[in-house]
Amino acid sequence: MTDYGLLQRFLDFSAEVTAFSTLDLYGTGQAESYLAALVHVVGEEVLGELLHAYEHLPETDPQTRQTRLREDVFSSEKLGAVARNVVKLWYAGVWYKLPTEWTESFGVRDADVTFVVSPAAYAEGLLWRAIGANPPGAKAPGYGSWAAPPRIEDSEAPLTTAGLGQGGTP
Repeated sequence: MTDYGLLQRFLDFSAEVTAFSTLDLYGTGQAESYLAALVHVVGEEVLGELLHAYEHLPETDPQTRQTRLREDVFSSEKLGAVARNVVKLWYAGVWYKLPTEWTESFGVRDADVTFVVSPAAYAEGLLWRAIGANPPGAKAPGYGSWAAPPRIEDSEAPLTTAGLGQGGTP
């Protein structure tokens, strides 16, 4: 059974480090599997430390927060490798074995091997959305889609009411 408070905390951390919303992450259908994999590999104590460090970052301007996230979490000898693996997990759907330096300092974990978390993890990896592509062999884009050039969304473009009637209504 999933602890939904823990799941939400994990999603909040994951959203900030992946640059996808918690809704996008939950929509992959992998949130519970990824959280379970993380607990299975590093344990609740390390996960708790990671989330605690994240939750105690200053709620100041985004630049300061980003700097502190880099310093307090990603540069941490104990938390950095785990945090980087969480990012890789979301983007590739793979848990990568923690570096030797980490296991020498914090102990070998029996479950710490490189593995694909679930059958759907490859297809749901954020990598594919980030590059605007479909995962080969998993989500066909449709017949004849190869004939048109790829559509790359401009994330810096201002929002418009294209396709809507007067006043932004359909």
